[in-house]
Amino acid sequence: MSETSSLTSSSTDKIEGKSKQPNPIDKHVGQQLRSRRVSMGLSQEKLGERLGLTFQQVQKYEKGANRIGASRLYEIANVLDVSVQYFFENISLPTDSDSAMPGFLEKPTSFDVSEFAGSPDGIELNKAFVEIRDPAVRRQVLDLIKALARSSRG
Repeated sequence: MSETSSLTSSSTDKIEGKSKQPNPIDKHVGQQLRSRRVSMGLSQEKLGERLGLTFQQVQKYEKGANRIGASRLYEIANVLDVSVQYFFENISLPTDSDSAMPGFLEKPTSFDVSEFAGSPDGIELNKAFVEIRDPAVRRQVLDLIKALARSSRG
């Protein structure tokens, strides 16, 4: 049995004819994986080589389309030089009070900071910000961004 065939089932399997959305935890773990991989300058292909996977499998993990088993997550953490806990940092899951009765009230849309941080713009912004060595300049940049955000809200 191959290594990839022994992985847990895909979270996009069709159930009763409907496509299942990625589990929020799988999606968060995938975003953390992508963020760390990009920050280390690794391509999906290079990470896949180190793990004995195809780049497509890495891509599916990053999108949360395929779940990562415990032993695989441990292996990924070692290759990326982080603890397994890293993949669960800053996770925000909906609580029962966040759930709405279907048809009565739509859930409010919220901005997911960890999702942005793992995006190409988020990674580029963080890399550039970290390169600013002067704390006073960093503070000025942060103040500028906050002012721009306030003015864009109206």
